[in-house]
Amino acid sequence: MKFASLTKPMAVSHQIHTYTELRQQIHDDLRIQHPEWVQPNGESPTCDSYEARLMELLDPLTRRGSNESIAAPHRALEQELNRIDTATV
Repeated sequence: MKFASLTKPMAVSHQIHTYTELRQQIHDDLRIQHPEWVQPNGESPTCDSYEARLMELLDPLTRRGSNESIAAPHRALEQELNRIDTATV
């Protein structure tokens, strides 16, 4: 059983209402949860790659505007993350 994730710092969660807020939260959380991915100069190609892939997946759902409600994209994100988690196990 893995316990490493229990020792990592947790991001402070708050209510997210827009796509822009969701993107920023994901950006921040990836770097908090995976400091080993952040280079000394602050860049993180791994985080950037994950963010870019997520934006590709969400783009069809958010073409109405970048500040639309995130209810539908949020459900799509959950489904995709569940699919990825299942595939990597």
